[in-house]
Amino acid sequence: MSRRTRPPPSEASAPETPFDEDVVEIPIDGNLDLHLFQPREVKELVTEYLWACRQKGLLDVRIVHGKGTGALRKTVHSVLPRLSTVESFRSAEERDGGWGATWVRLKPLPPGAEQEDPPREP
Repeated sequence: MSRRTRPPPSEASAPETPFDEDVVEIPIDGNLDLHLFQPREVKELVTEYLWACRQKGLLDVRIVHGKGTGALRKTVHSVLPRLSTVESFRSAEERDGGWGATWVRLKPLPPGAEQEDPPREP
């Protein structure tokens, strides 16, 4: 899975254009760290990442949103109940990030449904 992110501004860089974004490869390993992404990207990113995990058979996924003000956590927790593929979710235990991370349990793919269409943002 890959995502586009804007590089940090630098004094030596040329003016930004819509095509100055870098592609970041996200490993589909059941751990999604949202610290590298813009808040506006979170809903779509979480939806797509959970879809990709489910396609690979990874049903227990940890989303790291950080503690901060709780805004990213609220965004993540607003998306999860809208996804029909989410069986349940809960805040992580202290050893896994505490309230700075959320564990998501996905429903397994039905037999013979190995390839589903990618999701649309809820």
